[in-house]
Amino acid sequence: MLTVRKSNERGHADHGWLDSHHTFSFANYHDSKHMGYRSLRVINEDRVAEGRGFGAHAHRDMEILSYVLKGKLAHKDSMGHVEVLGPNEIQKMSAGSGVVHSEFNGSETEPVHFLQIWIEPKSRGTTPSYEQLKFEAEEKLDRFKLLASPTQTAGAATINQDTKVSVAELTPGKQITYPLGDKRHAWLHVIHGEVTVNGKALETGDAVAVDEEQTLEVSAQGKTNSEILLFDLA
Repeated sequence: MLTVRKSNERGHADHGWLDSHHTFSFANYHDSKHMGYRSLRVINEDRVAEGRGFGAHAHRDMEILSYVLKGKLAHKDSMGHVEVLGPNEIQKMSAGSGVVHSEFNGSETEPVHFLQIWIEPKSRGTTPSYEQLKFEAEEKLDRFKLLASPTQTAGAATINQDTKVSVAELTPGKQITYPLGDKRHAWLHVIHGEVTVNGKALETGDAVAVDEEQTLEVSAQGKTNSEILLFDLA
């Protein structure tokens, strides 16, 4: 069973310096039908103006992933990390028992466009941790590249939840298969482009919840590359 979530149905907030689309209820956007999916709680697509950002704020008991689409995202936290994140990198912050961090556009001349993802952890009060991993663009080309996993895996961040997160960039006409298997669920988000997922047509910003499907067949449509983000969930 596939349930489509269209891009234009998402929550939207434009603060001038921040333009944000919320797949699930967040901040002033509340929709009782879209509070999250399984352990996936937040997918925010944010565009932050040059030189602006989110000041120091606290999190706890949440797995937070950031994936930059264009530009640079500067990060600083109470664990002592001072980093800059760019495209083809995954950043993971396990907030655990509590962490304070700030996020700013790492450029004074160009906006930054990124996805921030929150996943509810399987256990609470754990020691906070941070990972930032870079990969080559070819690793996601016409195949799934694992970004995060509940078990330690080379090239992927480790998260405190039975969830795998993967990315793929498909060239026009390319089809790839993801074996989901029994008792698993998926959420697929189209970062950009046009694809079909088990025959369902999706475009930039759209997403689909997948239940009771053994496999996912993802096919790129259109004349340019398409990029997707896939969550394999318990």
